[in-house]
Amino acid sequence: MIIIKETENIIVCVKPPGVLSTDEPGGMPSLVREAIGAPDAEVCTVHRLDRVTSGLMVLAKNKSAASLLGEQIMSRSFEKEYLAVIHGCPAETSGTLSDLLARDRYERKTYVADAPGKGVQEAVLDYSVLDKADALSLVKISLCTGRTHQIRVQFSSRSMPIVGDRKYGTAEGNCDIALWSYRLAFNEPLSGERLDISLPPPDQYPWILFKVLQL
Repeated sequence: MIIIKETENIIVCVKPPGVLSTDEPGGMPSLVREAIGAPDAEVCTVHRLDRVTSGLMVLAKNKSAASLLGEQIMSRSFEKEYLAVIHGCPAETSGTLSDLLARDRYERKTYVADAPGKGVQEAVLDYSVLDKADALSLVKISLCTGRTHQIRVQFSSRSMPIVGDRKYGTAEGNCDIALWSYRLAFNEPLSGERLDISLPPPDQYPWILFKVLQL
C-alpha cells in the first residue's frame, strides 16, 4: 500500500487488488493506520473500490472530512476516472453507456435489468477508447453513477468483459482484473483546495500492450 498524498484531513493512497475498502482487519483503513504508524488513528472510507480493483483511493482522517467528501460525491463534484482493458472494442470511439442494474445479494452479482422495479437503479458512465492491441481495447471511463460492479457489468453485458474479470468474464490467465482507479479530483475538505491526482497503472500485462501508457 503506497501513500500518494496526505493532508490534515485526507490520505490518497494506492489500493492493492484483493483488499477490501471497508474498515475491518486487512481492509484499507487498517492498512493506512499501519502505514502511518498510528494503530488508533481515525481513518474513514468515503468511497469504495471493488475488492479486485486497484488504484487511487482517498480516505478521510476525521468524520468532518468524511462528511464533506460524502457531500461532494453526492453532488458529483468528486470526479472519478478509471482505465480498463476490455475484450473487443466499442462501435463508437467514445460514448455513454446507460443501463438499469439489479443486484442479486445471494449470488453477490449485479445484472442488467429489463425494466424498472424494486432495487433496480440507473447506471451511467462515459467512456473513450484510448488505444487498441491484440483484439483488446484500452478505455478511459468516467462514472456518472456509482453502482456495485457497474463498470464490469456494463461492458460485460455488451460482450466486452474486462480482461481478468473472473466474475463477469472468463477465467483466463493469472493476471489481476485490468480495472484501475486512475484519477481522482475533489476539494480538500476543509481548505477547499482543488486536488487533481492521477496515477498510471502498473507496468505489467495487459497494460504493457498499449503504447499510450508507455509515453
